[in-house]
Amino acid sequence: QVQLVESGGGLVQPGGSLRLSCAASGSILSINFMGWYRQAPGKQRELVATITRGGNTDYADSVKGRFTISRDNTKTTVYLQMNSLKPEDTAVYYCNANVIIYSGRTSTYWGQGTQATVSS
Repeated sequence: QVQLVESGGGLVQPGGSLRLSCAASGSILSINFMGWYRQAPGKQRELVATITRGGNTDYADSVKGRFTISRDNTKTTVYLQMNSLKPEDTAVYYCNANVIIYSGRTSTYWGQGTQATVSS
């Protein structure tokens, strides 16, 4: 019913930048919020950043001042600009969306994940 397709991961040196994208498509009536989570090897999945329908943003303390979440004018594509990357940012990054579909039901959807590796 709803698909989230991520892109933009890769390998970057410490101090470098990456930009992740996530496009939502399908039977979408409205999106309440979208966000990015990450999961490093051996660790639990953690929230990185979120953006609400009204444009309010929130960030994990570990990424504040370095990462920026934004979206396009259609509000169905969300971006994560990651600057000043550190090795501890290495993880699989997952897009997340809380969506109201045409039936009126609200559900949460996940993307397939994209790997971001920070290493020299």
